[in-house]
Amino acid sequence: MIICAKDEAGNLAKNLPGILYQDYRTTHEIVVVNDNSQDDSKYVIDEYKKEFKNLNVIELVQEAKLITGKKFPLSMGIKSSKYETLLLTDADCVPASEHWINMMQNAYDENTEIVLGYGAYIKHNSFLNKLIRFETFHTALQYFSYALAGLPYMGVGRNLSYKKNVFNRNKGFSSINHLPSGDDDLFINQVATKENTKIVINKDAHTLSESKKTFGDWIKQKNRHYTTAKYYKPKFKFLLSLYGASFFAMYPLFIACLIFCKWWLVLSIFGFRLLIQLFVFAKSMNKLNEKDLLPWFWLFDIWMFFYQILFIPALFKRPKTNWN
Repeated sequence: MIICAKDEAGNLAKNLPGILYQDYRTTHEIVVVNDNSQDDSKYVIDEYKKEFKNLNVIELVQEAKLITGKKFPLSMGIKSSKYETLLLTDADCVPASEHWINMMQNAYDENTEIVLGYGAYIKHNSFLNKLIRFETFHTALQYFSYALAGLPYMGVGRNLSYKKNVFNRNKGFSSINHLPSGDDDLFINQVATKENTKIVINKDAHTLSESKKTFGDWIKQKNRHYTTAKYYKPKFKFLLSLYGASFFAMYPLFIACLIFCKWWLVLSIFGFRLLIQLFVFAKSMNKLNEKDLLPWFWLFDIWMFFYQILFIPALFKRPKTNWN
């Protein structure tokens, strides 16, 4: 498995044990790429390396020219990996259980090259945490559903696995090296097919990380993520845009229909829609261990209208060059 870290000493000290102590008896290695860190990351990793011989450390001391973001350190990690199956996560993530590696590995068969996992956020008793977790759940509901329908279009680097061969066969990140983001979603968008992609949603196979603490920091994070959406394949841009447009149009049309149509009929149709959502969300949240969000689903449904407005500008922004 591969972790890229840039000035992540605190997260490495906290989260590496959860990765190193996995209940996985087959021979494997943990590759940590220390990307020009200026903090104590090197010393933290060196302490773990004394005990764990399968910890392989790559020290990068020079920035890659013309390759922005996380793709160069990740490419170096993949290149140095001894094994064919790669499992990726971030330094700020910890597996939800000691069975994470085993469950992700068990999804592979002779035709599988890509396994999509769920990168959840640790639960806290704050509304912002619930808002962030709902958005994460909602995004996962989309890309898992598309994958099950034979249209895989993205994955998240917090919990993602693929074969080294599929990386080499597609010349790595060469087509997207000029972009700071996209090492997870854009790469999967390019290489995933109906035949080669599976999903793993068992709660023991999740990874967990801390969500942003302020609304402003979360907005910055999401803006950075959305700058890659314009580079998706046309069919996915169309389908995702159509879905976003439906959320954007829903409540203005609802209000207009209440004014100009029979209100009881409008409310009946809207109530039926909410019941369908409740059914779908209840089953999906149960599978993804997000059941505490269900009582809030109606409020988050309204929020999705403003969410579409908030992040439309990100689709037209030029991506920034940093990844950490």
